[in-house]
Amino acid sequence: MASANLRAELECSVCLNIYTDPVMLRCGHNFCWPCIDRVLDTQEGSGGYSCPECREKFPDRPALQRNITLRNIVENFLSAQPDQEESGVFCTHCVDSPVPAIRSCLLCEVSLCDKHLIVHKRSPEHVLCDPSLSMESRKCSVHKKILEYYCTEDNTCICVSCCMIGGHKRHEMESLYEASEKKKETLRNVLQNLLTKREEMEERVQSLQEHRRKVEEKASGDTERVTALFIDLRRRLEDLEKRILREICGRAERISISIRDLEIKKEELSRKLRHIEELRNMTDPLTVLQESDTGDLCDTEDGDNEDRERHEKLLHDGGGLDVDGISHTLHTLSDIITEVNVSFYIQGAADILLDVNTANHNLHISDDRKTVSRSDRNQNHPETPERFQYCYQVLSSRSFSSGRHYWEVDVGGSDWWGVGMCYPSIDRRGGQPQIGYNKKSWGLYRNGDQYSEIHNSKVIPLPPNISSNRVRIDLDYEVGRISFYDLCDPIRHLHTFTTTFTEPLHAGIWVWRGYIKLCGGNQEM
Repeated sequence: MASANLRAELECSVCLNIYTDPVMLRCGHNFCWPCIDRVLDTQEGSGGYSCPECREKFPDRPALQRNITLRNIVENFLSAQPDQEESGVFCTHCVDSPVPAIRSCLLCEVSLCDKHLIVHKRSPEHVLCDPSLSMESRKCSVHKKILEYYCTEDNTCICVSCCMIGGHKRHEMESLYEASEKKKETLRNVLQNLLTKREEMEERVQSLQEHRRKVEEKASGDTERVTALFIDLRRRLEDLEKRILREICGRAERISISIRDLEIKKEELSRKLRHIEELRNMTDPLTVLQESDTGDLCDTEDGDNEDRERHEKLLHDGGGLDVDGISHTLHTLSDIITEVNVSFYIQGAADILLDVNTANHNLHISDDRKTVSRSDRNQNHPETPERFQYCYQVLSSRSFSSGRHYWEVDVGGSDWWGVGMCYPSIDRRGGQPQIGYNKKSWGLYRNGDQYSEIHNSKVIPLPPNISSNRVRIDLDYEVGRISFYDLCDPIRHLHTFTTTFTEPLHAGIWVWRGYIKLCGGNQEM
């Protein structure tokens, strides 16, 4: 009874439930904050406000002050009666004071506390269950009888009348307990699968965390190297800028120096002219003949020729640098730097393998499918539709139809080779199957000291000073770009093809003599 009396004291007079976030008016009465807030809203515009319990009037909307002490009492009360608050079901027979129910009878449609459960009838038709506010849901909506069976064909709970005369007659039936146990077993299997997946997720998280740790450790050294690289690049660019500016200023200065030299020579010629005129006007022949520098006065031919050449050279000098050419070169450098930043720093390399089924009969493929070399002897590969018949060529087993990838080759074992990428629909038995000599492939070639990029039989010569024994091919499928790099130090961009890809791409190798070896490649970013 004491519990019931306390509960009555802790009920809001507006909602008749236990206080939720209690607040107090100036008159001393308490309410749930949401309840009194709604009441005051309805009173707004009526000329005043009043307490719903004692009707005390307030000229202005009263301030709501939280009652912390009452809130603590409510929390302690609720924590002391978890069953009651958990189910929210009270004994039907305890009218004077609510007492938590411990069972409900589906036949009588009542809920019972421990005292009333003792005197409740125990006959089989009185089906007891956990306390429930909605006992109607435990009965058949058609026959109003207790749901006792489970129809496995319609996957629904039914009563005994449904089994005998209803729409489930002759259907497979199970008791609710049996059906429940089967469903629990299914749920156990689902739970086990979910637990397994969660363990896999945890392993992935751990592996990524470990990988992140390694990346962070490597990042420190990479940061130092990249910082030093860009310091050097900035110094080189600053030196280039100073040299170009000096050249621009020096051109006008050189012309000024030439003008000054010519003015001095012109003055010297004027002096000689005056002296010659004086000699010509002399009447004493002895004085004229004894003049010692007559030869110097006449010796001007060599100086004239030199001055004429310098004059012609300065006049034909345009007076300015090829700024457009410099601009184009620097913008090309900027594009390359941007591409390197996107493609190289983020990507990681993994392995790709050669597809023996595509290799020409005169190509030997190593056991690890990394090295290809040309042989004078037929390797007697099995005949396959994918094999290149008349071209010393082999493709990778993997194709790429999205993302950014790269792969690298060691080309130091040959001085006559070709590497690149191609569509799988490239000719294998006739036509022009060699990489680069058709519309379906793009290649980098070396023949002795000659290097070139080739697509659709169009040859683009490259500078002969490729210094590295390793070459890198970079693919950005969505952008439509294949780039080739010389892996010297620093890395040097050789050429980029741009197009719109219409098929997946395979890496390809053509070799005339020696061997080519895959170093790694192709990790999607």
